[in-house]
Amino acid sequence: MKDRIQKIVDVLDKNKAEAIEVFDLQDKNYIVDYAIIASSLGQKHTTALLNHLKNGLKPQEHFNNVDESGDWIVVDLGDVLVHIMTPEYRVKYDMETFLSELGSY
Repeated sequence: MKDRIQKIVDVLDKNKAEAIEVFDLQDKNYIVDYAIIASSLGQKHTTALLNHLKNGLKPQEHFNNVDESGDWIVVDLGDVLVHIMTPEYRVKYDMETFLSELGSY
């Protein structure tokens, strides 16, 4: 699993994604084992990062679903979710706080 996560992070980093964070959610009773959040430089870069992931991860990874808007893309890889957001959306939705607080109750 660590190799899979590292490959995803490497593809994002190589293609200029910013502030990449990995959340280990295996013991948090969440829908996936890992979530990765990365910031894009803008809407076009968000889409470009998705294309880089598709090219860099296939055929090893199966993309179960991709939910796209110009500002936020969610890639479902089964046990891993990848969130690519514009900086504005990342601040607005603050996924880091949500994911960090899972299971803390």
